[in-house]
Amino acid sequence: QVQLVESGGGLVQAGGSLRLSCAASGTVFNVMAWYRQAPGRQREFVARITSGLNTAYADSVKGRFTISRDNARNTVTLQMNSLKPEDTAVYYCNANSPIVINGVRDYWGQGTQVTVSS
Repeated sequence: QVQLVESGGGLVQAGGSLRLSCAASGTVFNVMAWYRQAPGRQREFVARITSGLNTAYADSVKGRFTISRDNARNTVTLQMNSLKPEDTAVYYCNANSPIVINGVRDYWGQGTQVTVSS
C-alpha cells in the first residue's frame, strides 16, 4: 500500500519558520513535491525535487523555502523561512512513481495545516 504521511504543520507568526516532512512508502518515487491550497483557492504548486535532487520552486516562495530529499528513507522535507500570512494554507505532499499500481502513479498525502499570523 502506497502512503504519504505528512507532519510539521502548525501556527507561526509572520517572519517565523516551519519545517514540513513527508514520509513516503509502498513504491519508488521519482519526483516528490509540495503543493498548497488556501481557503477558496485552487491547489497550487510550491516546490518539487527529483530523485537526482534537481529542484524547482514557485516564484512566490523562491529564496524563502527549501525542499530537500532523503532517497534512502523516501522522505521529502520543506523548510519554510520568512513565512508570510499569505503562506497560510493546507500543504500537501505529492509523489510520482515510475511504477503504475492499479492504474495509479501519482499520490497525495492527507495535508497539513500551516497558519501564519500577522
